[in-house]
Amino acid sequence: MKSEMAYKKCCVVFIIFALAIVQVVGYDTELYESTPCDSDSNVCFEELHGALGDCSCNVDTIDYFNNVKIFPRIQSLVSKDYFRFYKVNLKKECPFWADDSRCAMKYCHIKTCTKESVPGYENGYENEILDETPASKYSKEAQSNCNSDSDHNPDLGYLNMTISAASQFEIAKWKAHDDALENFCECDDKDAEAEYVDLSLNPERYTGYKGPSAHRIWRSIYQENCFRPKVNPYESFPYVLSTDLSNMCLEKRVFYRAVSGMHTSINIHLCSKYLLSEKAVGFVASPEGEWGPNLEEFQRRFDPSQTLGESPNWLKNLYFVYLLEMRALAKAGPYLEREEYYTGNPTEDEETREAIRNMLGVIYSFPDHFNESSMFNGGSQAAKLKVEFREHFRNISRIMDCVGCDKCKLWGKLQTQGLGTALKILFSGKWDGPEDDPEQGRLPLRHKAHERLQRTEIVALFNAFARLSNSIRELENFRNMLSSQKETPKQNIFGGARDSSDKSKVKEHCASSGAKPQIWS
Repeated sequence: MKSEMAYKKCCVVFIIFALAIVQVVGYDTELYESTPCDSDSNVCFEELHGALGDCSCNVDTIDYFNNVKIFPRIQSLVSKDYFRFYKVNLKKECPFWADDSRCAMKYCHIKTCTKESVPGYENGYENEILDETPASKYSKEAQSNCNSDSDHNPDLGYLNMTISAASQFEIAKWKAHDDALENFCECDDKDAEAEYVDLSLNPERYTGYKGPSAHRIWRSIYQENCFRPKVNPYESFPYVLSTDLSNMCLEKRVFYRAVSGMHTSINIHLCSKYLLSEKAVGFVASPEGEWGPNLEEFQRRFDPSQTLGESPNWLKNLYFVYLLEMRALAKAGPYLEREEYYTGNPTEDEETREAIRNMLGVIYSFPDHFNESSMFNGGSQAAKLKVEFREHFRNISRIMDCVGCDKCKLWGKLQTQGLGTALKILFSGKWDGPEDDPEQGRLPLRHKAHERLQRTEIVALFNAFARLSNSIRELENFRNMLSSQKETPKQNIFGGARDSSDKSKVKEHCASSGAKPQIWS
């Protein structure tokens, strides 16, 4: 009898253990491959309200502020010529592992453009004078010819301007060291293989790039480059659980939440610009197919039942990184207002400067900006943590070179550099002191020796913020779609066959920018 009872207990223990193994293995395949919850539910948004944590703002305030005031301004701004063209090297090899999974789908490819086609390039568009290396200043070609002066005595005025190759190499190392002290990203716009890309011709959207290669990128970022409080009990669930964040210091939490928020934003872009059909329908349809919001994909990525309950926190992290980047724009605002935004078209350039001043004026009015002054205070330990913080993010910028899809790599590198530029503004110390004499602003910044941001950094900063703004706006569209489905539970907008009325409803719910935003409760 006792042996029979013991046998039953062993069976129960074995069954429980087996179920636990099955659950863990289920996560091991990939969270996003799981079946979504009931499509009639609005559970993705139930917890998306109230305070964000680590700042004094709340979700509802940001929703209204972004959707009504920021979104239309930033979308108009990044359509200007100055912000459309981004110089990037997409041919760099992955520095961490052999990249043998290049995406061959046509949607992964990008359209580059020649430097001559970039407006204003021929008239010093790139600020190349300021990018001169220290060693090049002493080259023979850089020296003026003094022999033309009638009173010049070569013997008395002789100055040895030569610098050995070894010294030039050391000077280059000095410059690299100085850059590393303030830059949070690897900048490759000066590489020989860097090319200009017209962002308007290469919109960010779902390309079909997925599988082990894509998963490896984010796993490497989270598991190897994000600060972690302890070993995650879910080995194949690379994210830090929200219950563990409280065991981390503020600086480490900010790092994780910023990366998580950027990742969330990218996922929302892929769900909102999803390939619904490869075949164009009608005479006015694009030959590249039909793109639009995929509600089922959104639920699969953000339903709490598929993410160990973490997805509401991921969505809040989107709002958190939005606040962080908006604070960087506000902090560098006086500097950005004096930038020339030169493209060679005086009318366009003045419109761009006016649009910048207008949007920054709105940003200044926001009542609850992120407070970076509470970070990295505490002597040598804080200074050491700041270096670690910067190196971790620089590593993430290098990982973006491992992305196997060119279009994904383009937008990944741009948004990473945008966030890195924001971190540079907040934590490099260059914007902590009193501002320069405003009168100096009358001299175009591209001719100033005290340049603080490169053109590509400014382009990345504004475009990255525009992407975050767009994500928050798209969340409202998905929320409206979920509410609509709840009212008509038998309609399956994206699953199975769809008739023309279904498609028109999707477009009606997602149409947009002019619709009055709702504040989530």
